[in-house]
Amino acid sequence: MRIDDVLEKKLSCLPASRVKDAMIYSVTAGGKRIRPNLLYEVLKGYGCEESLGDDFAAAIEMIQTYSLIHDDLPAMDNDDLRRGKPTCHKQFDEATAILAGDGLLTYAFETACGCTADAALTKRAVCILAEMAGPKGMVLGQNYDMEGEQGITGFPQIQKIEKYKTGCLLSAPLMIGAVLAGKSDALVDQWHEIGDQIGLAFQVQDDILDVELTSEEFGKSNSDTRNHKATCVSLLGMDQAVKTMNDLYQNAKDRIASFDDFQSESLIVMIQMIQDRRK
Repeated sequence: MRIDDVLEKKLSCLPASRVKDAMIYSVTAGGKRIRPNLLYEVLKGYGCEESLGDDFAAAIEMIQTYSLIHDDLPAMDNDDLRRGKPTCHKQFDEATAILAGDGLLTYAFETACGCTADAALTKRAVCILAEMAGPKGMVLGQNYDMEGEQGITGFPQIQKIEKYKTGCLLSAPLMIGAVLAGKSDALVDQWHEIGDQIGLAFQVQDDILDVELTSEEFGKSNSDTRNHKATCVSLLGMDQAVKTMNDLYQNAKDRIASFDDFQSESLIVMIQMIQDRRK
């Protein structure tokens, strides 16, 4: 996979340390690489070379991995299993895991700044990445999620949480791909909305799989069930959750297919593969 080669090249040149080992362990632990591949698919759909997105694709996967390392920590979800392997703080230790997350987050922006696109487009894309990952985006969603543990009583609360916690890092590659392809702010905003839909669908799907699969089959701890946390399935029921997930994915695919200047087939196939996933 292209992104694996890019990540190996970026991470291998770091100075030797236990933190570097923990960063590489977490990045190479078997992730689905959904976010970087979404970026590549948008670039291809607009007729651009994949190589244009390499630095941002690697940066997004680093940020995604950092967020999982920190999400698994004892102070957050306190999970022992991620992608079928011990979580970073279990494989190493809590302090090293914190530093590995910090290292991936900061190195992501150094990596993104190496993009070969026009400087103005690179700056615009870096700003999107920072917004989607930071206190207006994913970090805000994580905050909402922690507050929600005190009592979620309805699906709209989950929608609000996942718009930021999950949706932002799925919107980022779509938006950045459009930016690097030189598209307008209005079109970038439409990609943001599509990412929000995919993000919510993805979380509803995770909640479904959390019920249907064992932690070994799912590849991560069933912590929401263990912690009696409100989920899309517990609030909507299984049948309505499945319908909601399918409707959200279909709406996203329909919107992508409606773009006049975008070759949508390959990206739609990828989204269908996400919709069909079992882990």
